[in-house]
Amino acid sequence: MVKYIVGIVCMAVWIFILHILNKSKLNFWHFIIGSAGAFILMLVFLEPFLTQPLARIVALLASLPGKIAGIYGAHYKYGVIFVESSVGAISLKIDFECSGIIEIIAYLALLMFYRVYTVYERIYVGVLGVIAMVLANALRITVICLMIYFGGIDMYYIAHTFVGRLVFYSLSVLIYFYVFTKPQIIKQKVGSFRYDSDK
Repeated sequence: MVKYIVGIVCMAVWIFILHILNKSKLNFWHFIIGSAGAFILMLVFLEPFLTQPLARIVALLASLPGKIAGIYGAHYKYGVIFVESSVGAISLKIDFECSGIIEIIAYLALLMFYRVYTVYERIYVGVLGVIAMVLANALRITVICLMIYFGGIDMYYIAHTFVGRLVFYSLSVLIYFYVFTKPQIIKQKVGSFRYDSDK
């Protein structure tokens, strides 16, 4: 209860600061403080409610290739995937860190204050980006499961710590490029020249 009261007070202060920065036309600081504040507030208010459903979705998506091939399965209700290899079995629990909730909240917090897009474009790109990040995370878990299945449970550390993260963060960089970097370059204006000009 105290956490939520403190969160509401912090939200009021954050909104007031954003109002001042907006009136002062300090766009850079508006973006930084707005994104950081949105990230913290979403982490406080939304994370407790979204982590478990997101873990279930990721477990379901990641288990589909295993189910189709008949090599591993999942209990979606608990966000757990069971992988059996020739040298043993292991259960993977999709928890707070593995659910991708932190990355999704960071993405949405940045997008909320990214003024290259209109409000409607931000909603559209936000929904597509979240779907893409969930799929990227499910692919990461799938790669981990496949490596364990074919390489044994000793592959878990390498698969989870290195290969899985490489897959997920490579795809995240690609998403960030198409959502944040490319539109900024296209809409940039230098003198009378614009990148999105048809001439």
